Amino acid sequence: MNALQQYELMEVEDIQSLDTTEYRFEITDLDSLNWVFRKLSALKSKEKEIKQLANVERDRINQWEKGELSTIENSTSFFEGLIQRYHAKKLAEDPKAKTISTPYGKSKTRKSKEAPEKENEEQLLDYVLQNEMVDYIKNSVKWSDLKKTLKIVEISGEKVVVDENGQLVKGVTVKPESISYSVEV
Repeated sequence: MNALQQYELMEVEDIQSLDTTEYRFEITDLDSLNWVFRKLSALKSKEKEIKQLANVERDRINQWEKGELSTIENSTSFFEGLIQRYHAKKLAEDPKAKTISTPYGKSKTRKSKEAPEKENEEQLLDYVLQNEMVDYIKNSVKWSDLKKTLKIVEISGEKVVVDENGQLVKGVTVKPESISYSVEV
C-alpha cells in the first residue's frame, strides 16, 4: 500500500459518519464518484496486504504442523503394524478371533469376498459399447450445446422456450432479464 492509499484510509476510519440519519453521503458527480473509488482502492489494497500476510503465516503454520505430525504418523504406523501382525498370528491360531479387545482399544478383522474393480473407464466403456450393453450406460444432456439452439418466444402472452423446429421444450423455463452491478478497483 502506498502513502496516498494510507492517507485515503485515514479519511475512511470514521466511516459510520458517512451514513448517519442526519447526514448521508451520496455520489452526486464525477468528483464524488472518484472520491469513493479512491477509498475503495485503498481498502482493497489494505485487504490484499492483510490476506498476503495471513497466507504467509498459514504457510509457516502448515509447514510446522506437517513436521510435527510426520513423526506421530510414523509412530502410529509402526504400532498399527505391530497390532496387525499380532492379530494375524492369533487369527491363524483361532479363525474365530475376529476381534481382540483390551481396555484401551480393539483390533478387528473383516473378510471381504473378491469382487470386480473398475480400473480403466475408457476401456470399460469401449467393452460395453462393443457388446451393445446399453443398459449400463448413463445419458445426460449437453446443456451448453443445447442452449445455443433454443429460442424464447411468446405464446398467448407467456414466454416459453422452443427448439429449432418450434417445438415446446419441456423442462426448461425462461429466466427473466436482470441487471447486475459490479465494482472493479
